[in-house]
Amino acid sequence: MPSERNAHVARAGGPFTATRAILQGYQLLHLYPEGYPAIIPSLGQQVSGYALTYDPAVWPAALPFLDRLEGLDEVPPLYSREEVTLTTDLGEILPAWVYVYARTERLNQAGASPVPSGDWRDIQGRGQRGPDER
Repeated sequence: MPSERNAHVARAGGPFTATRAILQGYQLLHLYPEGYPAIIPSLGQQVSGYALTYDPAVWPAALPFLDRLEGLDEVPPLYSREEVTLTTDLGEILPAWVYVYARTERLNQAGASPVPSGDWRDIQGRGQRGPDER
């Protein structure tokens, strides 16, 4: 998200526009002490955030930066990148990729808390890094 602690990683992939958007059918969780969000499929839930739109010409540069941040190449992977449909605040439908939390066993442990509003900006202290420095 723009102005969040890892926004510089998104910018490293090239210029983009950020548009407020809603992801239906997913739930937002706050992972503590990690200090970062997780989204998981969940009927009847929604997540508020931003669609980052890169020019297709810069995707080859942008995706490696984002994938590295989200731990796609870790064993086991931290997140998986999945195709979804977003709805912008203006009602526009956008195809998108989102990073879905992949370590489901972690979600049954202490410190995996639902964010009732579905908006990461509602989490106090979200700018603090966890033990893994993400």
